Amino acid sequence: MTSAQLKKDIVAYSKSIGIDKIGFAAADPFKTLKERLKRQQELGYQSGFEESDIEKRTEPELLLSGAATILSVAIAYPSKMKDSPRSKRGERRGLFCRASWGVDYHHVLREKLSLLDAYIKSRVPTAKTSSMVDTGELSDRAVAERAGIGFSGKNTMMITEEFGSWVYLGEMITDLFLEPDEPVEEGCGDCNICVDACPTGALIEGGQLNANKCIAFLTQTKGFLPEEYRAKLGNRLYGCDTCQLVCPKNKGKDFHHHPELEPDPEMVKPILIPLLTMSNREFKEKFGKAAGSWRGKKPIQRNAILALAHYKDETSVDTLIELMQKDPRPVIRGTSAWALGKIGGEKAVNALINEQMREKDIDVADEIARGLSMLQNKP
Repeated sequence: MTSAQLKKDIVAYSKSIGIDKIGFAAADPFKTLKERLKRQQELGYQSGFEESDIEKRTEPELLLSGAATILSVAIAYPSKMKDSPRSKRGERRGLFCRASWGVDYHHVLREKLSLLDAYIKSRVPTAKTSSMVDTGELSDRAVAERAGIGFSGKNTMMITEEFGSWVYLGEMITDLFLEPDEPVEEGCGDCNICVDACPTGALIEGGQLNANKCIAFLTQTKGFLPEEYRAKLGNRLYGCDTCQLVCPKNKGKDFHHHPELEPDPEMVKPILIPLLTMSNREFKEKFGKAAGSWRGKKPIQRNAILALAHYKDETSVDTLIELMQKDPRPVIRGTSAWALGKIGGEKAVNALINEQMREKDIDVADEIARGLSMLQNKP
């Protein structure tokens, strides 16, 4: 059996298990990426969620002794939802980004990589492998780019010819030599739509992201959201799709290849007010299978409060007052106070004044003061 035949068989098998695209790359060090990551660190643009050891992120040999080839795999996910529920007064809804539709993609990709791993070892029992998805050390995007899956866009997304950027990525390092594929030469050209459309200016320039300003990152933080970003959050509960939605390469791209990735409309566009009083058990039952649940309910609930402020939803005032007065979490109490100031009304004013005299937490007290300041400045 030649390596060329093995590669051909691996490609065929990958298609049979629902991998939409596969590419092969040499396991050489990612020298250009290393310099870019060092620069990101110097500028303070990293989110803190990624692997901090740059050597591990750029040296496949450190992850698998004898590394020769990296397989990059991609599966497409939907960009459109059927029967999307509408937001209306009294039933305002939030939104999870498309990467959190359906079952958590980490599980879906790991299962496919596990099947691929078993197949390769059935063909070459001595083969060594190491697989990862998103949270692994390697950069999914850098591997995919080298393996010819697509090109890295100015929005920092991997853009494929077939599926646009609506793909999940994973990779497998192996000590087997398999002929590398050619990288894709196409790029964004003069197009700068995503950079201009980014709500917070997180896309500094083509291909460079300040993760700390990115709404997708901000929705996952657990503390108070910086005030400068609160209005820009809109009704987003987890993630942000703006830079993908405006991308011309995504026009007309919508694939429904995997039933497990189909969105449950009531889960990915949930009514906001019931979210605020959910128990941990209720949250896990409703959202536990989604990628957007990994940080727990507090960030989602904080974002839901900000979404209600965005809508200026007067029907939520009683619930927000209850949270401001009784929730044990300072972030939820304080964000509720700020939202009451944004929504306004006599009931909100009286509640904020009363709570200002009772609140002991400094951060929450500051939010109450901000809420009252907004109300006093209303025309």
